[in-house]
Amino acid sequence: MFARLLRIQTKVDEIDEVAKLFKEKVIPLCKNQKGYKEAYFLAERDIGHGVLITLWETEEDMMATEHSRFFQEQLVKFMKFFTAPPIRESYEVVIKE
Repeated sequence: MFARLLRIQTKVDEIDEVAKLFKEKVIPLCKNQKGYKEAYFLAERDIGHGVLITLWETEEDMMATEHSRFFQEQLVKFMKFFTAPPIRESYEVVIKE
């Protein structure tokens, strides 16, 4: 399994809007992508920091969403909230219990 993380910085009072957008607009579309498993949104409300995480069956499934521009299309939806450039990271999930 593979995880894509997107570290974001936004205004403190916009964390709930970002969470709502992720839950209502992005996750339903992710569910239609091959290999999608689940998603999480982690937040440090007091500083406006968030981490959006999606899990994928294989690295190929995860990367296919970038090659098809799906990832970029979803990222654009959040641009108005960012106060700093987002940081994209990917990891292999070594242990899941």
